[in-house]
Amino acid sequence: MSSLDLVIRAQRVVTPSGERSAAVGVREGRIVAVEPLDTGLSGTSEVELGDDEVLLPGIVDSHVHVNDPGRTEWEGFASATKAAASGGVTTIVDMPLNSIPPTVDVPALAVKRKTAADQAWVDVGFWGGAVPGNASQLEPLWDEGVYGFKCFLLHSGVDEFPPLDSRGLEAAMRSIAAFDGLLIVHAEDAPTIEAAVNEGGRRYADFLSSRPRQAENLAVAHVIDLARQTGCRVHILHVSSSEALPLIAAARREGVRITAETCPHYLTFASEDVPDGATAYKCCPPIRESDNRDLLWEGLRDGTIDIVVTDHSPSTLDLKCLDSGDFGAAWGGVASLQIGLSAVWTGARERGLALTDVVQWMSRGPADFVRLQRKGRIAVGSDADLCVFAPEDTFVVDETRLQHRNPITPYSGRTLHGVVRSTWLRGARVDIDAGPRGRLLRRGEG
Repeated sequence: MSSLDLVIRAQRVVTPSGERSAAVGVREGRIVAVEPLDTGLSGTSEVELGDDEVLLPGIVDSHVHVNDPGRTEWEGFASATKAAASGGVTTIVDMPLNSIPPTVDVPALAVKRKTAADQAWVDVGFWGGAVPGNASQLEPLWDEGVYGFKCFLLHSGVDEFPPLDSRGLEAAMRSIAAFDGLLIVHAEDAPTIEAAVNEGGRRYADFLSSRPRQAENLAVAHVIDLARQTGCRVHILHVSSSEALPLIAAARREGVRITAETCPHYLTFASEDVPDGATAYKCCPPIRESDNRDLLWEGLRDGTIDIVVTDHSPSTLDLKCLDSGDFGAAWGGVASLQIGLSAVWTGARERGLALTDVVQWMSRGPADFVRLQRKGRIAVGSDADLCVFAPEDTFVVDETRLQHRNPITPYSGRTLHGVVRSTWLRGARVDIDAGPRGRLLRRGEG
């Protein structure tokens, strides 16, 4: 095959049909050939991976809080997408909060896109938001290319993105079902959490008891019931309670259009090991017990949980209340965009799982979930978004060396397996010291 811009040869390439040796040919940013190594492909640029390296499709992270504009001091498009590229992530989908304005109408989406333009090192798509009073804005946002709509069933943490009550949730589902859209839900039951004891303080056990599993279980059951009634396609965000998994599996068998995700921190940490006062670990829903973590891994094995995404939700250091260590007062969110792939691979290899599994959960699965047909796979016709990964190499997380804007993460000091050696976006190696070349994506365009 002539006139190739790039050929990458590797003994290990993760393709949709499994792992194999291959030569991958790229022209004009797209993969045009995936052939045996001895086929003789040649290109203007040729790269041969080392024996310790594996070629993966770029990671797709569909749950990222960039916070830009409005709270750029928490994170911004430049810092977030540099962190993404450094961690093998080639596409992110930005949440509709905690930016100001939140992405709850078409003008706010235009502000978000204008802000992201010319400072994206990887490709970026956008979620819309479903909040009280914006039902008339949902279909216009959909037509403008958002991938779906996020809602909360309890306070979101920021006043400008209020939650939906039961009536509002049903109304949003009926509106979204009418144009076959997607609703993604932060599923915790507000009355259950309001009834729980929450006195704050440094003890992680007290924080955990303030966000009981039952709050998540009840909310998931309610979403399922309304999805059954309305026919709306729904997705449960950041599943932390293993007790919700049988509900999701049963609903899916019944024909309810439901998918689910979990996050690297729920698969990595256990509540028993969280030090008191270590507010870097605070997230909502919370990190739970080790036996619960093991059941989440089983949910990945059996397919009840579809994808793993970071829910990268950073803040400034002062909002994490590092001086007081008060879990009640600290911002709830884990910063992990740059290290999500390595964290999940570390846990997967310990459990005898394969890189092909991780790619399904973190690349192809999220791409399919948001219907990005050219992302998440090393196959002819796909964008040449690639990650060169050394799975047996290790590193110790140093929060000060991450590209995240604020140097805090619960992974700090932890040894992880899997080093990202390089990230390629549409056939060009990403250089975070050079200019950005990421694109802003719209639903239906890729």
